[in-house]
Amino acid sequence: MAGRSHAEVHGYVEFEPSCASTGSDPPAWPCFDELGDYIGLPLPSLCLEEPRLSYKDQFQVVGPAGRLVAVAGEDLVLPCSLKPSISAVDMTVQWSRLHGSDTLVHLYTDYEDRNENQIESYRGRAALFKEELQKGNTSLKLSRVRASDEGEYKCFVRSLSWFDDVTTEVRIEALGTHPVISMEGYDHSGRLSLLCETKGWNPEPEVLWLDSEGEILPAENTETVRKTEGFNVKQRVIVQDSNTNRFFCRVILRDHMKETEIFIQNYEEQMKREGESLIYEEQVKPEVDVILDPDTAHPELILSEDGKEVKHGNVRQNLPDNPERFNSWANVLGKEGFSSGRFYYEVEVRGKAMWDLGVTGESSNRKGNICLSPEDGYWSMCLRNGDEYWANDSPSVLLSLRQKPQRVGVFVDYEEGLVSFYDVEASSHIYSFTGQSFTEKLYPFLGPERNNRRKKATPLVISPVS
Repeated sequence: MAGRSHAEVHGYVEFEPSCASTGSDPPAWPCFDELGDYIGLPLPSLCLEEPRLSYKDQFQVVGPAGRLVAVAGEDLVLPCSLKPSISAVDMTVQWSRLHGSDTLVHLYTDYEDRNENQIESYRGRAALFKEELQKGNTSLKLSRVRASDEGEYKCFVRSLSWFDDVTTEVRIEALGTHPVISMEGYDHSGRLSLLCETKGWNPEPEVLWLDSEGEILPAENTETVRKTEGFNVKQRVIVQDSNTNRFFCRVILRDHMKETEIFIQNYEEQMKREGESLIYEEQVKPEVDVILDPDTAHPELILSEDGKEVKHGNVRQNLPDNPERFNSWANVLGKEGFSSGRFYYEVEVRGKAMWDLGVTGESSNRKGNICLSPEDGYWSMCLRNGDEYWANDSPSVLLSLRQKPQRVGVFVDYEEGLVSFYDVEASSHIYSFTGQSFTEKLYPFLGPERNNRRKKATPLVISPVS
C-alpha cells in the first residue's frame, strides 16, 4: 500500500501548524488512537489551505519480495523497513495478524513496547530490533516459531503526518514425530492389520506403506486431524505372511522424510498366539491370587484390608523408607514373585483417566525417577489423559485400540520371555513384549490414578480371573 497522509485517508482538510487560529493556542492535529484509527477532529482554525507535506515527512514501508518459509522450532525474522532509511524511533510500529478476533502481535509506540493486548501465544516470542529503529529497520523477530504462527502479517508504521504498511505471508514447516507402528490383530484369513501413527506435521504430510522390496502397499484408510501443533495422521494397512515379513511406514514432507520399520518374527506363531485363548487354557490354569504388598507401597497409596485394591490418598503417610518401598512414583507390588512357569492376573481399570500395570524384576529401581522400560526391569502398559494407551517398550508405542479396556489381563511366560496384555471383556490381544530374558523373580505391579481437585480417584482392583 502506498504511503498516505492522515487527511487522504479520513477525508478532512489537514491544517499546517503554522496557520493562524481563532484562539491564542496553535491548532491541534487530528486525533488518532494507538492503532492509527481516527477518533476526532479539533476545533477548526481559520486556515483552509491544503496540507503542504515536505518530502522528508513521507516514507514507504517495504517488506520481503515473497513468502517466508521457516521450520517449526527455529527463529524467524519478518523483514520490514522504511524507505528512505529515516529514523522510526519516534514513530508507532505495529505488527498484527490479518485474520482472527485477536490480531496484535507486537506494538511499539511512545518510545516503548505496549503489549497489554498482545495475542497470548506471542508473549515473550515477538520483538523488534530496538537498536535498528534509528536506521528505519522495523523488522520483527519471532522466536521458536510454531505451526500456529502460519499466516499473513501486517507491518504498520505511523508518524505524526504519514503512515504506510506492508503485508507478509509466513509459511511454517513442522517436522513431526517418527511414525509409530502397532499391530492391531489378525483376521480369520490370517492377515494382519498394522497401524502407523505420526503427529505434529505442517502442512499435511504424505504417508506411505512399503514392503521389503520398496513396493507401495494399498492403505486401508487414513485419518487426519489438524491441531494447533500441526497435522496428526493415522493410516492402516493389511499385510500377509511374506518371505521377509518386513514392512515400512514412511512419512514425507517435501524434502524431509521419516521412516519406521516393523519386522514380524514368527508370523505363524504370533497368529496362533493371537487366535488361541491363552487366558482361558484350562490345562495350564496360570491364574494367580495376587495380594498387594504394603511394604512396597508408596506412602500416599491406600491399600484395602484384603490387599486387592489400591487407591491414591491425599496425605503422605509416615512410613519407613525401606529399600522395597517406592518413594517417588505411586506404585505398589504384589507380595509373591515368580521365577518360572506361567502366571496371569486381571485388573479392573473401568472409569480411570490414568494407570500403570505390568510386572517388574526383583532388583528394579524403586527410588526417585523411574524409567518404565524393559532395560530398567519393567514390562508394562499405561493409560494417560483418559484415552492414550501406551506400551512402555523401547521406544514407547502409542496403542490404537478399538475400544477402551474395562479389565486388563497380564500374562507372563517366564521361560518364553513373554509378557502379554489383553482386553478381557473383548477377548482381544493388546500388546506383547517378546524375546525377553528373565533372570530373577518377577512381581505384579500397579500404579493407580492420582487424586486431583476435581475428581477423587477410584481404586485399581485385582479381580478374580474370568
